[in-house]
Amino acid sequence: MENDKYYVERCLDGHPDDFRHLVRRYQPVLLAHLAGRLGNRDRAEEAAQEALVRAYFGMDKLKKPEYFLAWLLGIADLVAKEQRRKESIRRQRESARATAEEAPEPELSQDFSLEAAVATLPEVYRTVILLRYYGGLSCSGIAGQLDMPLGTVTKTLSRAYALLRDSLQRQTVSEVQQ
Repeated sequence: MENDKYYVERCLDGHPDDFRHLVRRYQPVLLAHLAGRLGNRDRAEEAAQEALVRAYFGMDKLKKPEYFLAWLLGIADLVAKEQRRKESIRRQRESARATAEEAPEPELSQDFSLEAAVATLPEVYRTVILLRYYGGLSCSGIAGQLDMPLGTVTKTLSRAYALLRDSLQRQTVSEVQQ
């Protein structure tokens, strides 16, 4: 299996079709990441598409091709932030036009509670979880991808599980209390 650096360099050398390999590899990770950030599958798919387009056209700005995923997730975070800002502006305009009471904030659907919990994790934990469960990589694959020792990856996963458990338990308790 070729690494990210190989495909990035191929794209930069005039082989744009090789970008599809990067898309196939990281699209599930990207969608899970954005679903947690945006709370809506359709918005996540739209944001993922936008992030991939920006990554493709901005690939010449990537300084370290071996860190393509981290760079792509950074782009995705910017796209998600822009979408949330646009949504906020749209809602403000609608409420200004409406004479009635302001519409309630849409809630995350139950389907995205795990993704929302993953999105709140610190970056190192979030990245390892996304690569493991949405990217389908083994612990050794993650270690190679992130240039980390295998023991560090397994310990990071263990800590991420604990943080996710706590977050999901708190969420369940708060739902029961409501």
